[in-house]
Amino acid sequence: MNKPLHRSMAMMGLVMFFGCAVGPDYKRPPVSAPVAFKEMKGWKEAQPCDDGIKTEWWKVFNDSLLDSLEEQVSLSNQSLAQAEAQYRQARALVQGARANYFPVISASAAASRSWQAGSNRVSGTNPTDQYSLSLDAGWEIDLWGRVRRQVESGTASAQASAADLQALRLSIQAELAQNYFQLRTLDAQKKTLDDTVIAYQKALELTNNRYAAGVAAKADVVLAQTQFKSTQAQAIDIGILRAQLEHAIALLIGKAPADFSMPAAPIVPTLPQIPIGIPSDILERRPDVASAERKMAAANAQIGVAKAAYYPSLTLSASIGYLSTSLADLFTAPSFFWALGPAALAQTLFDGGARKALTEQAIASYEATVAAYKQTVLASFQQVEDNLAALRILDEETLVQDEAVNSARESVVLATNQYKAGTVSYLNVITTQSIALTNERTALGIRGQQLNAAISLIKALGGGWNASELSGMEQGVDHKPPDKSGNVEQDRDKKLP
Repeated sequence: MNKPLHRSMAMMGLVMFFGCAVGPDYKRPPVSAPVAFKEMKGWKEAQPCDDGIKTEWWKVFNDSLLDSLEEQVSLSNQSLAQAEAQYRQARALVQGARANYFPVISASAAASRSWQAGSNRVSGTNPTDQYSLSLDAGWEIDLWGRVRRQVESGTASAQASAADLQALRLSIQAELAQNYFQLRTLDAQKKTLDDTVIAYQKALELTNNRYAAGVAAKADVVLAQTQFKSTQAQAIDIGILRAQLEHAIALLIGKAPADFSMPAAPIVPTLPQIPIGIPSDILERRPDVASAERKMAAANAQIGVAKAAYYPSLTLSASIGYLSTSLADLFTAPSFFWALGPAALAQTLFDGGARKALTEQAIASYEATVAAYKQTVLASFQQVEDNLAALRILDEETLVQDEAVNSARESVVLATNQYKAGTVSYLNVITTQSIALTNERTALGIRGQQLNAAISLIKALGGGWNASELSGMEQGVDHKPPDKSGNVEQDRDKKLP
């Protein structure tokens, strides 16, 4: 390379290297986190207590069908596919911003033949040929860090997109698990109703026999018939919600409802013990909190981009190539040329306050993201507290409700025996049977609420995710989209600021 050109390129590199970045450097605002959760009192921590929630958190329920359904979410759910495409788009924007670090080099080749009217009559000249081949370079030096701030903002935005993707994944996984266990709770209730219908049918036969023997009134038969049919109707009615839940599960795993069905299985699993940790863990374990924090970093970098507009821009250009009127002589030494410049320094002198408005807009946008981040953190604490309280109270309610179920069953036996002995009317039997059925269904409903609260608690704790999974992109590590478990490939030893 020509020495003057070499020296100029070296000077450009030094200017870029020593250039400064205007605007504030990002520091995560402090958030006040409580020492412990308020509703942890009496909570039975999982053993060992340091064993955190796993990424495949649904496996704590030990349900193989649920496991297979959850695996299909990351493979087939269309909402996740859309979010993954948006994440890849955010990564591409970062790559586009990084490209501004480098000069734009273009190659051109041209051939022309020209002749001016009347030239032959005056001088007798022939048409003129001209051939050229050149490389042109243009480079806007990042003197004030505008490009650096754009890359910083784009990287943080891409990290926020990755966290949003994981937040959506976790939300869909939790929704699937909740729908699954609600459907299983309905199966258990359907079985209870079916068993009760059989018992009521036997009671109706008993009443008919007593009526035929003249020891029971027609009213007793009518009461038994009414109770039998109304319970049958309740058992049929459960099918509506069950079908809707089955269709919802099909959608979550990316299938048409016609292509998916779940056989009835009235199995309600045992509640797992969930490791909670300390409140400050929420800042690293929840993807929505990480997303809000990364959006703060992106907004902070945009302040630097806006402030860089106050300073002049320096653009350098250079050309090198061959120019000749003869194609045969194009690549000879006399046809070689090079040029440095123009070197343009541009400064906006008056814009009517446009730059000031953009800077104020960037500052206000950053302050809004700070408030959104703090609100997200507070909401995450609330969600954990809500579900801790729900599990604790539901656990107490289950003990009481189980006692109520046992008492109701005993009262049915006593009332039935008294009716057979003729000491009470059949209305007493009907009443005790209705109370017993109501308590049976209530007990199953409470167990379903416990499962729902357990899933919601795992979701509120981040579902086994950690913000360190975003750190690779911040350091410039090229990423692939998150894999089916939600992990993003990166250098896991690097931490967020």
